[in-house]
Amino acid sequence: MKLRDGEQVFRSVCRVCHGGCGVQVFVKDGKVVRVKGDPASPMNKGWMCVKGVMTPEIANHPDRLRTPLRRKGERGSGQWESISWDEVLGEITSQLEKFRKGFGPESIALGQGTGRHHYMHVVRFANALGTPNWYEPGLAQCFIPRITVSNLTYGGFVVGDYYGEISPKCILFWGHNPLVSGPDGELSISVKRALDRGALGIAVDPRRSETGKYCQQWLPVRPGTDAALALAMIHVIIRENIFDAEFVAKWTTGFDELKKHVEPFTPGWAEAITWVPSSDIVKAAKTYALNKPAVLEWGLGLEQNPNSLQTVRAAAILRGLTGNVDIPGGDILGMNIVRSYPTLKDKLPEGMLKKRLGAEHFKLLGGWRAFMPSAHIPTLFRAMRTGEPYRVRALLIFGGNPLTTVANSKEVYESLQKLDLLVVTDLFMTPTAAIADYVLPAALWPEVEQVIGYPLVVENMVMAQQKITQVGECRQDEWIIDEMSRRLGLPGSEERLEDVMNYQLEPLGITYQKLKEQVFIHPPHEYRKFEKNGFRTPSKKLELYCRTLERMGYDPLPTYKEPPESPVQTPELAREFPYVLTTGSRRKEFFQSEHRQIPLLRKRRPYPQVEMHPEVAALHGIKQGDWVIVSSPRGRIRMKALITEDIHPRVVNVEHAWWFPEKSAPDYGVWESNANMLTNNAPPYDTAFGSYQLRGLLCRVEKEVETGLKPVST
Repeated sequence: MKLRDGEQVFRSVCRVCHGGCGVQVFVKDGKVVRVKGDPASPMNKGWMCVKGVMTPEIANHPDRLRTPLRRKGERGSGQWESISWDEVLGEITSQLEKFRKGFGPESIALGQGTGRHHYMHVVRFANALGTPNWYEPGLAQCFIPRITVSNLTYGGFVVGDYYGEISPKCILFWGHNPLVSGPDGELSISVKRALDRGALGIAVDPRRSETGKYCQQWLPVRPGTDAALALAMIHVIIRENIFDAEFVAKWTTGFDELKKHVEPFTPGWAEAITWVPSSDIVKAAKTYALNKPAVLEWGLGLEQNPNSLQTVRAAAILRGLTGNVDIPGGDILGMNIVRSYPTLKDKLPEGMLKKRLGAEHFKLLGGWRAFMPSAHIPTLFRAMRTGEPYRVRALLIFGGNPLTTVANSKEVYESLQKLDLLVVTDLFMTPTAAIADYVLPAALWPEVEQVIGYPLVVENMVMAQQKITQVGECRQDEWIIDEMSRRLGLPGSEERLEDVMNYQLEPLGITYQKLKEQVFIHPPHEYRKFEKNGFRTPSKKLELYCRTLERMGYDPLPTYKEPPESPVQTPELAREFPYVLTTGSRRKEFFQSEHRQIPLLRKRRPYPQVEMHPEVAALHGIKQGDWVIVSSPRGRIRMKALITEDIHPRVVNVEHAWWFPEKSAPDYGVWESNANMLTNNAPPYDTAFGSYQLRGLLCRVEKEVETGLKPVST
């Protein structure tokens, strides 16, 4: 800490999104006044995104929740009264104890947003509370399939090596737009710098995204058909004999089976399915295989379909075939320099695993082999709504807004209304918080203490977040959880958060207090770790043919399945809804459903947008900036037209997680432009993860005429 012009200067790590940027935080008179990137950080090296720079505006915003609130009138009436922390925690824990004793701990569910500082602490709370039912909107739809498949295939998770002396020669971006999303410590700036140094870029995406515009090749794949494209690329690499023969022979198992399996999956076969010309498929496969070291940057575009397991497996195999695993400049396995978070998994009562909603059907999401066992979201919300297979009566949400971030928003609303108790902890009032019984004011990242290993899951470096300031009566989510745990007398409630962090740091011989002074630890990376002890798989090799999946009843080699709603599978529906819809695009000004009340960010992105090709716009008489109605078989929303050639002519893309903080409570315009009004949470589900179809759905577009909806104002 230094003093300058009356300002105190602190070093920390920004968590305004998934996080990872080392920062300098300037505080004056107890308030954050500015934030800038820390040049000493090994990750961002002084760079910072526009959201992080806006931290003072977020922290000091007049609409921030500052005291605990208790509902006064009917749910959703917008009538609240402020109460003390002692009162609110007493009332909430009293009801939780009633549910635990009367209906079993499984009648209580926990929910949270993605990539939060408190993520693992919520899981810890669920286990201590005795409930198997917690969720996060991603999981089966984001990240867990990639982690699980990596563990099954390589024996550990992998990330791109942007921090060593050797840079990637090629980066294959698959359903991923890191120049905007920068997830989990895999920062946008690191990818941008690698591209600037000359890495060849290949973008697999139905739209030429911000990242795709930096790439030499763009493969505008039909959403939901990525597995077919990956299988064809595997076919080309084997047929052309451009795989890493030495690595494959020594360090993989199942090559012969894979070779035979992919014989039918020719580029011509894939072209008919994916809409990507076969010549482009061949070119991309050769570029990736022949420019080593190469990184395969994969995103949630691979996971948001009912064939999630096998789609991710097909992409994962490309790394193994080309020998790009754990080599300098390739996709590297984690150092895991800190201990895993102590989630008290052993405290979950006997028999609760079988009560976890969805675990019986989706073994890699909720079963004992799952990386982070959790409830299946459609099954969980159905239990709230219908009582099948048993009634979930209470939901505590920490930093989540499911009315905008969970599929089928109207069904989510019906489910939440059926609860006996809904508690939301957040920074601002949201459409979800507005229908809660209690709303608790959360701490923003400069008000939080936590240890974080980056990139997530691999933990190649560790950084300290420190509490620098506090706004009103806002409290860190971990503090709220620990206070509830103590009142309920739960296992582990005697431990302080600092004890947990010190446990994680013990292998490094450092405490949290010492790490705060040092800010980060980044030991030299060890490559080719498999050469010492093999891969951490049953065969000790990289498993192209996965016998673990085979024993679990899943295909050991990846397969393609046509999406259940598509021009091919449902041609009659396609006549009414002729375009293919993709729903997950983000803008760098926002993080999921956050920050739309920040004036400078909103000024840059005032309206929700729907991207369409000029051919589509001309056919429907739509001009740039027109208000457009986008419909699916499940609902309709309105967005402003963004007409661009950077999208496949038969694909329509809508932005994610829109609501309007400036509109009146309790809805805040959540039904107007919310992409999850269009999405589908119905079966069929991926048999391993329970993933459902969020991309590749069918839609139509039309210019808005007078509908009674008022234009959005900011």
